[in-house]
Amino acid sequence: MTAEGHLLFSVATLVLAQKLNITPVLAQGDWFHMIPAVLLGSLLPDLDHPGSILGRLFRIISLPLSKLCGHRGFTHSLLAFCGLAILWETQITPRWDISADIFHALLLGYLSHLIADILTPSGVPLLWPLKARFTLPILNKKNNKKGERFISVLILIGALFIPPHLAISLPAQINNWLQMYHDKRV
Repeated sequence: MTAEGHLLFSVATLVLAQKLNITPVLAQGDWFHMIPAVLLGSLLPDLDHPGSILGRLFRIISLPLSKLCGHRGFTHSLLAFCGLAILWETQITPRWDISADIFHALLLGYLSHLIADILTPSGVPLLWPLKARFTLPILNKKNNKKGERFISVLILIGALFIPPHLAISLPAQINNWLQMYHDKRV
C-alpha cells in the first residue's frame, strides 16, 4: 500500500473507531490531537523501508532496520506494536505530559497500517519472527491508489451510517489497561 493509502486508511479507521466507541478515550478525544497521531502511527511501520517518508527522514534508524529485518518484517508485527506501546509507557509517558488520546490514536494508526497491508498480496508477518504471512489480498495490484481510496471511502461511509447507540468495546483486559493509562494521565 502507498503512503497516501495508509494515511487515508488511518483517518477512516479513526472515524470508525470513534463512532464505535472502541475506547472511551478515542470516543471523547480531541480531533486536533488524534488526527496527527493517527497519521504518524500509520507511517511508523514503514520505518523499515529507507525509501518511505519516515525512512528518508530517519535514515540513521531506517537503514539498519532494513538490513536487519527487511521491509515488512519486524515493524509489521504484533511484537513491534506491543513494543511501541511498552516503549511509550516506560519511556515517553514518564518524561512528557502527553494526552491519552494521542497515545490511543498513535496505536490505532499503527494497527491500521498493519490491517491495510494485510489487504495486499504480500501480507504481513503478524507473528514475526515466525515466517507466516497474513494476507487477504483485496488490493491485488501494486500501487492500486484507486482501490486504496475506495476502501477508505467505504470505511468512512460505513462509519457515517452507524447508529449512534451502537458501540463495540475492546476485550475487558485491554480496555482496563487503556482506561488505567487514561486515568493516570488525567
